[in-house]
Amino acid sequence: MTDVYPADVISPPPRLRVGIIGTGRVGAVLGAALRRTGHRIVACSARGDISRVRAEALLPGTPIMSPVEVARSCDLLIIAVPDDALPEVVFDVHDVVHPGQIVMHVSGRHGLGVLAPLTGVLAFAAHPVMTFTGTSLDLDRLEDCPFGVTSDSAAASVAAALVVEMGGEPIAVSDDMRTVYHAALAHGANHLVTLVAQTLDMLAAAGVQDPSRIARPLLTAALDNALRQGDRALTGPVARGDAVTLRAHMDGIPDSNTLATYRSLAQATVDRAVASGMLSSVDAEALREILGEESI
Repeated sequence: MTDVYPADVISPPPRLRVGIIGTGRVGAVLGAALRRTGHRIVACSARGDISRVRAEALLPGTPIMSPVEVARSCDLLIIAVPDDALPEVVFDVHDVVHPGQIVMHVSGRHGLGVLAPLTGVLAFAAHPVMTFTGTSLDLDRLEDCPFGVTSDSAAASVAAALVVEMGGEPIAVSDDMRTVYHAALAHGANHLVTLVAQTLDMLAAAGVQDPSRIARPLLTAALDNALRQGDRALTGPVARGDAVTLRAHMDGIPDSNTLATYRSLAQATVDRAVASGMLSSVDAEALREILGEESI
């Protein structure tokens, strides 16, 4: 589904007049990254005071215009708006883009289809796989940051070159797999935050004074091991088939939402442990019986 763009399609693009629709946490940072490589940011749009402040901090001196005016003024148009807002923005500017213009959106969810109304342009999606603060700190974090890039053959070299100039690494994602790609990243990053927050809440409920201090070494090691080893990194009562311990956990978790999360993830973990050969079918059945009980 994905692959690194080959080096032979990457060559430095000419210096461009860049317009940015959306100076949220991502758009302003990417604009600043291109600016420091010699591109000229000629216009941007900003909704709300925070976006205006961010534009002034990261793109000083850049005129703030309407999205239509931004689209009309540039060689490279970057659309950096929320996923659900992207189709409307594309529609609003579809009749002011010009042939040969480069149009890039940064949505993880969308691929090329959302840009179909823009005719005669070089269009591609380039989604930076990073959490942004919307400050200059992000510029250094862009170094070697993967970008999920979806483009046709005509735009491939331009897309790859621009991503490299921003400091990133272009990773090809096929258009028909864009939703799966984005769901995977959202599942890992967003739900990880929920999982960690619930862990800290339970430690606090157990009387631990500094939950993050006690959890950090374990969670950091677990994430690193999982990225390196996959299912083989699994430890704990499910991997060992410790049914008595699992039942005690189910009895002891005080919050119903956390209990539901624990139950769901434990059920998924049982399935993965069996599939990877870490857990016998007999032990798995005992665990599933406990996890399937309506009240513990």
